[in-house]
Amino acid sequence: MDTTAFSADAGLTSMAQLRRDYALRRLQPSQVVSRLLARIAAVARPEIWILLVAPEVLYRQAQALDRLLETEGESIFARLPLFGMPFAVKDNIDAAGLPTTAACPAFAFTPQRSATVVEKLDAAGAILIGKTNLDQFATGLIGTRSPHGAVRNAIDPAFVSGGSSSGSAVAVALGLVSFSLGTDTAGSGRVPAGLNGIVGLKPTRGLLSTRGVVPACRTLDCVSIFARSVVDAWQVAGVAAGYDAEDSYSRDVPTGAPRVRGYRIALPAEREFYGDSQAEQAFEATVAALRARPDCHIVEIDYTPFRDAAALLYQGPWVAERLAAVGDFFTEQRRAVDPVVAGIIAQGAEYTAVDAFNGQYRLAALRRQAETSLADVDFLLVPTNPTMPRIADVAADPVRLNSQLGHYTNFVNFFDMAALAVPATPRAGGMPAGVTLIGRSGADHLLAQAAIDLLGAPGEPVDLPPLPMNEPALQVAVVGAHLQGQPLNWQLRERGARLLQATTTSSRYRLFALAGTTPPKPGLVRTAAGESGGAAIAVEVWEMPLRRFGELVADVPAPLALGSLELADGGWVKGFVCEPVALDGAQDITAHGGWRAYLGSLGR
Repeated sequence: MDTTAFSADAGLTSMAQLRRDYALRRLQPSQVVSRLLARIAAVARPEIWILLVAPEVLYRQAQALDRLLETEGESIFARLPLFGMPFAVKDNIDAAGLPTTAACPAFAFTPQRSATVVEKLDAAGAILIGKTNLDQFATGLIGTRSPHGAVRNAIDPAFVSGGSSSGSAVAVALGLVSFSLGTDTAGSGRVPAGLNGIVGLKPTRGLLSTRGVVPACRTLDCVSIFARSVVDAWQVAGVAAGYDAEDSYSRDVPTGAPRVRGYRIALPAEREFYGDSQAEQAFEATVAALRARPDCHIVEIDYTPFRDAAALLYQGPWVAERLAAVGDFFTEQRRAVDPVVAGIIAQGAEYTAVDAFNGQYRLAALRRQAETSLADVDFLLVPTNPTMPRIADVAADPVRLNSQLGHYTNFVNFFDMAALAVPATPRAGGMPAGVTLIGRSGADHLLAQAAIDLLGAPGEPVDLPPLPMNEPALQVAVVGAHLQGQPLNWQLRERGARLLQATTTSSRYRLFALAGTTPPKPGLVRTAAGESGGAAIAVEVWEMPLRRFGELVADVPAPLALGSLELADGGWVKGFVCEPVALDGAQDITAHGGWRAYLGSLGR
């Protein structure tokens, strides 16, 4: 059976294609499981996995999904948005009934309950294939510090895969799963993405729950997402995100919004590549392409506060948090820990409480400097990896080369920022070279949309939906220039609004084309009780954060206003209305039933 969602050479491709294949009955989840198991055996990369789920368990779950697809058809995708999508999790994330080891066999325990994020993915219909290898206790950016062996790069096995989420990244890059979960404290969800040519989404801290995750630095840790495309990663984020009362570091992250009218981008004025000319050339080629775009305004900023904050992670008191994370186990069983990892964790005992406070003061000063330098831009663009070391070189110089890979990543969680690593212009030899977009807390949607707009594959543009609202919101009905595709729709989208439905008003409204407005606008007027001439008028209902509604009101010029509209179902929402004085000279276009129909009659 020939499909484009799965090939013997590349394994799984996009989640959208796999969903189409399911919908067309070209594939069933049980067939996907069978092919994946065969491909996992064929690629012969055992170092990717710490544990694979037993085949009989996978087939039992997949066959249950087969039956659901047969009985419910395509409607199953609305109820189970990740229906039949195979995924993997880094082995510091709990999956019920499977050992969690953090790549340290002596540390292993078997949880009775999955991590919150895994529970959400399972409830959405995804299929857990296995648990992946990592730099032990998530301490490292190279992917070699594991008793299960160094995870080799997906494209050229002589190079490092990056860490600590090494197995999760390579599993996606080799098409063994549709997506995977990693964790990110210092760059572990971005460095492996850049080195293997895939997408790594590091969300705002607290957006995805870390309950059920073995901590590295609990105050900084994030669960991250690896995927083949930004669209796939964003779909997974839409399922996995959300406040979790059981996680003391979870929070309601204010809903961010994308830019619609171009991007303001910051670059480090002094860029470090540690002598890697191919990495430098690849990054500068990507920057040159962005400079040539009319929708990009690029400025260069002083990178010093970002660099100095990055150094604090391993040269400051936060190392003590790694020691706190492993607790008594480290004291009692240090010999069971990788020597390099043990040396890093042991440094935590050298810091005092005074050091911890002084570190916080220093970090606060650096963060303020960084905020000032980014005040007038949408995001910071950096190389994901300043260099690409070989495994043999790392074996000879493990600490220094690992540190180099964190040059553009270590500061992000310190500064409470969101980040998205994406493939960009490759190195001259053909190996990947990614870039990372880094934005303020809550900028996750902006970064994802910018990556598609500026760095996505050629083709039709994609508008990503906002993440589920996790804050007070209200509904606004629009009738004219704010409709989807109309010239003022950006005023909704840039305030985090999402389209809920296209519907009509009740039959008690008249619509007018107002005279002398730029851009052209309609006026909607409610008829009086018993007055004739009213009709149902086409509207769109959008949901937007309540905290942004005042900004929309401020943008509405007289004679328009925001009032209340009655919809066809009898419900009332906020919406655009018109002062009666504006009807002088206006054309009654009620008979068209809506603004788009009226514009169509004019050939627009």
